[in-house]
Amino acid sequence: MTKTSITTLNMKREFDVPAEKVFDAWTNVEMIKKWMFTMEHTNKVAKSEPRVGGTWEIVDHRDGKDYRAIGEYKVVEPPTKLVFTFQMPQFSDLEDDITVEIQPLESGCEMSFTQEITVIHEEGWAEEDIEKAHEEWKKETEQGWHYMFLGLKQLVETGKIIYPSF
Repeated sequence: MTKTSITTLNMKREFDVPAEKVFDAWTNVEMIKKWMFTMEHTNKVAKSEPRVGGTWEIVDHRDGKDYRAIGEYKVVEPPTKLVFTFQMPQFSDLEDDITVEIQPLESGCEMSFTQEITVIHEEGWAEEDIEKAHEEWKKETEQGWHYMFLGLKQLVETGKIIYPSF
């Protein structure tokens, strides 16, 4: 049996649009396929059933490979709260929990994002190895979301995403 532990990533972002627009970007297929784990021109599949027990799926095609992300909605409270699972089955059968809370502000809204990241332990790890892994997994996950949230902000505030060319 694989040993695991949980580390928590918390991020906040502000948007110059109403909470409903940000919530919609998390649940509407046409918006999801432009920013969440994918880009519109590399997206092969985007599905979303935003109801408790409903599922979501993204398949992104990069460098000749398909990357699949799936999950199930646990809480759907438009436009302020969304809780869902996140899994990439080609890498692991483990899943993370993600909570998105969106609070209206006087102008725009603030999104609070929390991911409970499941960290896989290697055999013989000491406590300091686990702590180091927590920081590394959190840093890598935060970097990925940082770039996705830049796209999310562009999408909800301007209606389009300018993808960087690498």
